[in-house]
Amino acid sequence: MLHATDPGSIFLGVAARAPKLTAADIECELYDERALVRMLAMRRTMFAVPAELVPIVHASASAAVAARERRRTIGFLTEAGVAKDVPRWLRKVEAATLAAIVARREVTGAELSADVAALRTKLLYSPGKKYESRQNITTRVLALLAADGKIVRARPRGSWISTQYRWAAMPPFEILPTADAQAELVRRWLFAFGPALVTDLKWWTGWAMRDVKRVLARLDVTEVDLGGIIGIALAGDLDPVLDPVKAAERRAVLLPALDTTVMGWATRHWYLGEHAPRLFDTMGNAGPTVWWGGRIVGGWAQRKDGEIVVQVLDDIGRDARGAIDRAAGRVHRFFGGVRLTPRFRTPLERELTA
Repeated sequence: MLHATDPGSIFLGVAARAPKLTAADIECELYDERALVRMLAMRRTMFAVPAELVPIVHASASAAVAARERRRTIGFLTEAGVAKDVPRWLRKVEAATLAAIVARREVTGAELSADVAALRTKLLYSPGKKYESRQNITTRVLALLAADGKIVRARPRGSWISTQYRWAAMPPFEILPTADAQAELVRRWLFAFGPALVTDLKWWTGWAMRDVKRVLARLDVTEVDLGGIIGIALAGDLDPVLDPVKAAERRAVLLPALDTTVMGWATRHWYLGEHAPRLFDTMGNAGPTVWWGGRIVGGWAQRKDGEIVVQVLDDIGRDARGAIDRAAGRVHRFFGGVRLTPRFRTPLERELTA
C-alpha cells in the first residue's frame, strides 16, 4: 500500500522501487488495469491499495471512515435545514449521483453537478471566520460514495500529478467481517514493518489501544527486544532473510514526500536520527528523503527549472554521494517536464527551492 494524499507520492514511490517503470506504466495500473485503487483508509489518509486488498482495507478501515464522515455530513445538512429527513434526502442524492456516474462511465465533479441538481446545494463552512466560504456538496457526496466503496477515482484531467479526478463506479468486491479484515491488515503490516512497537501500530492504524490489543490477540505474535525496548513481530517471521544494512548500502534511494516507508512507523529515531525538524513538517508529514545504508541521510527537492537538488545531512563518504547523485539523475529523468511541489512542505524542501 502506498500513501496517496499527494498524487506524486504514488508515482515516485513506485519508481523508486521499480526504476524501469515509467509514469505511463503506473497510470495504466491505476486507471486502465485498476491494479491499484485509491482509498480513504487508515487515519482518514488516502492510500493506493492493490486491488486484491480492497476488501481488507475497506472492512478494516474505510467503512469506519465512511460512517464518521456520514455523521458529519448529516450534521452539516441538518444545520443548513436542507430537508426534514436529512438521512433519507442524502441517500436519494447519493443514489442519483451513482446512477449518473454509471451512465457516463467516467465523469468529473462539475459534470455531475450539472446532472444532479441536489449536488449544487451549498453549505456554509467556518461561519464568522475570515476563511468563511459557501461550497456545494458535490465533493462531500463523492467522498462518501468513495469511502463506501461505491465509486473510485479515475484518470485525472492533466498530468499524473493532477488532483482533478474523474470518477467511475467501483467494481463489486467481497464485504468481509470487520474483525477478520482488521486481523489480516495488522498481519500484513507486521510482515512489512515488523518488528515494531505496539505504539507504531496504534499510530499507523489510527485505532484506540484497546482495539489494537483486541486485534493482536487474534494473531500469533511474539515480543522481541528492540535495543532495550520491547516490540512485537509475527511469530513465524523472526529469521532475517538478508542483512538489511549490507543490502541497503549498495543502493541510494530518493523517496518522495509521504512515502509509505517513511510513514510506516511513529517511532523513527532508528532510521531518521536527529533530522526530523528539517525533514518533517509540524504535523508529522514527511518531506522528500534521501536514503543510504538503511537510514535517512538527507533530503531533496525539485526546483522550478526541473533540477533535482540534494542536501546530505550526514557524513557518508564519496562513494555514497556518487550513488545518491545517480539516483537523483533517475528521478530527474522520471519527472521529464512535470514540476511538482509537495502538498505538505518541510523546512529543508523550502530551503532547497528558495
